Amino acid sequence: MKRHIKVTFYLLLAFMLFLSACSGGSQSNSSTESEKNLSEDEKQGGTLIFGRGADSISLDPINVTDGESIRVTHNIFETLFEYDHNLELQPKLATDYKTSKDGLTWTFSLREGVKFHDGTDFNAEAVVFNFERWMDPNNPYHKGDFVYYPFLYGGFKGDENHLIEYVKANDEYTLEIKLKRKTAPFLSYLAISMFGIASPAAIKKYGDKINEHPVGTGPFTFKEWTRNNSITLAKNPEYWMEGKPYLDQVVFQVIPENSSRLAALQSGEIDILDGLNPIDTTTVESTDGLELLKRPSFNIGYMAFNMEKEPFNNPKVRKAINMAINKKEIIDAFYNGLADVATSPLPPSLWGYHEGLKEYEYNVEEAKKLLAEAGFEDGFKTKLFTMSNPRPYLPQPMKIAESIQSDLAKVGIEAEIATYEWATYLERTSAGEHDMALFGWTGVMADPDNFLYPNLSKTNAEKPANNRAFYKSDKFTQLITEARETLDKEKRIELYKEAQEVFQNDAPWTMLSYTTTPLAQADYVEGYKPHPMSNDLLTDIYLTNK
Repeated sequence: MKRHIKVTFYLLLAFMLFLSACSGGSQSNSSTESEKNLSEDEKQGGTLIFGRGADSISLDPINVTDGESIRVTHNIFETLFEYDHNLELQPKLATDYKTSKDGLTWTFSLREGVKFHDGTDFNAEAVVFNFERWMDPNNPYHKGDFVYYPFLYGGFKGDENHLIEYVKANDEYTLEIKLKRKTAPFLSYLAISMFGIASPAAIKKYGDKINEHPVGTGPFTFKEWTRNNSITLAKNPEYWMEGKPYLDQVVFQVIPENSSRLAALQSGEIDILDGLNPIDTTTVESTDGLELLKRPSFNIGYMAFNMEKEPFNNPKVRKAINMAINKKEIIDAFYNGLADVATSPLPPSLWGYHEGLKEYEYNVEEAKKLLAEAGFEDGFKTKLFTMSNPRPYLPQPMKIAESIQSDLAKVGIEAEIATYEWATYLERTSAGEHDMALFGWTGVMADPDNFLYPNLSKTNAEKPANNRAFYKSDKFTQLITEARETLDKEKRIELYKEAQEVFQNDAPWTMLSYTTTPLAQADYVEGYKPHPMSNDLLTDIYLTNK
């Protein structure tokens, strides 16, 4: 089987210009009008300040899973493939591929003439170097947790279930990867931001400090990082896409409070705001000089139970809490019409979503009955973790936690709220310190595997765990593993639907929301189109107020 996805320079440029023409808020036609009046040269220059709620944790993409790190690394590093705004795979550093008849050997043609930011060449050997660093714990540059690699590849080199047999360079621009078993979403793995290709020379130079000195092939180069304040990127003057990026600099500015971030946008201190309180969308729409944007929904919000701790190892307790929480009231109060009550760990926009699942309906009396059957007629005391900064799926995490706290009190459960800044929150929950924890997930590939395997498989419940419920269902893991190794899409859908039914019955989470995330920008910002996966590429943005 062979797939040709070659894209000529002119087709790619036309596509990028089309995206620029279509971007901007629905309240303004300024993008279209400005596009007509500005030449490519006139779009060049300026500094964009992107306001966000929390800092990145690391700038080594293979060692991060959080959105605030990916937001930055996605503009420094590039992957072999990428997802466009329609969630379709497109070429990036790879231009073509073919597979063997048995589906195990994949051969990739790589883009020629690309340079890393340090001036060294991108080629097949560079990709091999990165894979060897990722997959081999004995590699001298395998420094860190490399959390996402075993999520997808069944462990590391030497582990029984490791997916890859070998990665090799057939020539300067031809890469070959041999798998041990058929893997339906394999091509999608190569589009995930965590697998951005880094400069081998930079990795050798900086060692375990590469997270502070990122060097990729992307449109922007790393300039400086002031922790918990800002990260500055500069234009890559040697970027392979001619004429891009337009901006001279991008500054990712941390402003923790949503309201303070909006005030900064109104005063001109920042140019784009991510993490807008839903209730403030009307303010943006009514303010001259501002535009409202909406990120297409591709996320889930939930509360995870730590099933390694009592009483959350009891399914009746978990189901009782599901019934005790008035999810619709939370959506109505804190999402301003920009969310729906969730039922499944898959978002409705993704194939494989089980439309037949019903939510646990709000029922205080039934919740009390289940608690009594579980031996907790008088309730119990517990602790609810929440992050201090807003997330796309939890725009007001403290208020949502307080609402859950109030609902649980009605059935006799006294929940103390504990809150931490983002990096600490990730660390403490992955170590299992929580009883219950608010969380969520924005997809990084358009495949159910990405939502289910990292977050809920038994294999990812070892600490530090991304499976923060420490859910260890053999049946669930068997179903999603079989789906991963099945090439027939219709069969995969059947397996995923069965897995969702197992999930609902086991109730390792309380599902909360599917969110359409609001953002805002100054009306002089052109070419910005929020990506469903939140990994916004800023290549096409330009400013008309320079």
